Amino acid sequence: MWVARKNGNIVGRIAGIINDNHNKFHEDKTGFFGFFECINDQKVANKLFEKAVQFSKENGMDNLRGPVNPSINDECGLLIDSFDKPPVMLMPYNPEYYSGLLESFGFKKAKDLHALWISKDVVNNEPMMKKLDRISDMILKKENLTVRKVNMKDFTNEVLRIMEVFNDAWEKNWGFVPMTKEEFMFVAANLKLAVEPAYVEFAEIDGKTVGFSLALPDINQAIKGLNGKLFPFGVFKFLLNKKKIDRLRVIIMGVKKDYQKKGIDAIFYRNIIREANKRGIKGAEISWVLEDNYAMKQTAEKLGAKVYKTYRMYDFGIE
Repeated sequence: MWVARKNGNIVGRIAGIINDNHNKFHEDKTGFFGFFECINDQKVANKLFEKAVQFSKENGMDNLRGPVNPSINDECGLLIDSFDKPPVMLMPYNPEYYSGLLESFGFKKAKDLHALWISKDVVNNEPMMKKLDRISDMILKKENLTVRKVNMKDFTNEVLRIMEVFNDAWEKNWGFVPMTKEEFMFVAANLKLAVEPAYVEFAEIDGKTVGFSLALPDINQAIKGLNGKLFPFGVFKFLLNKKKIDRLRVIIMGVKKDYQKKGIDAIFYRNIIREANKRGIKGAEISWVLEDNYAMKQTAEKLGAKVYKTYRMYDFGIE
């Protein structure tokens, strides 16, 4: 990581990242940058980008992509619109001028990642919910499908089931990098305290896991106002605020390739809506979704969700 200083003050930073798993899986030579922060000064930004380009070039890369913090399986993308909307948990936020800094240096769009918003007012539509119930019940019967909540007492094995589906379902997606057991367990351990079992489900056929859905209460609402200080007294405010959370983030919803296009995602959405209504949730962000993942977006949009934020991944060709 490099830090930029101006008149003795820190004015920016950037990290250069080589992801061997990405390059092996995609058979390319892409370096990454992340953890980018910078004042609104093109000269400072250029110096930081030059360091990341040089680092990637020295490691044999011919493309620089980002931002990723530190991989596409973590916080990634640059917010390019809706700066008035608060960030939900585990999604990035940045000043509006960042995109100009990247594009003036020569970065080009690689892919847009969308966040969709669905409000309680939209989904609390009795005719629509009856239709969703009817479709869900039909799919459950037709596919001999069962859907169950996560078993927190069997947490490790549940995480491994999610990993199996994830690495199968996302294999063909743009930018996908298979996650190792160690990576998955690390992420799961960090999320465990935020998990609300009512929002985590598995779809099974003949005892075999074929899909899963993970939504979490938006912890960002609970930590707002703590000024980054959880101890000694912030923890009490956090616990109090946690009870007032009224937003969800639908983080991930996946179905194995052989079972896709059967409507299993509709069942997951139906169940999330039911649980959210019981708990006074006012709305949910579905994020992130690839701009060209039309199947995922279409299902959400049929329920009334709309794209309301865009995060952009950028590429810079290295000569």
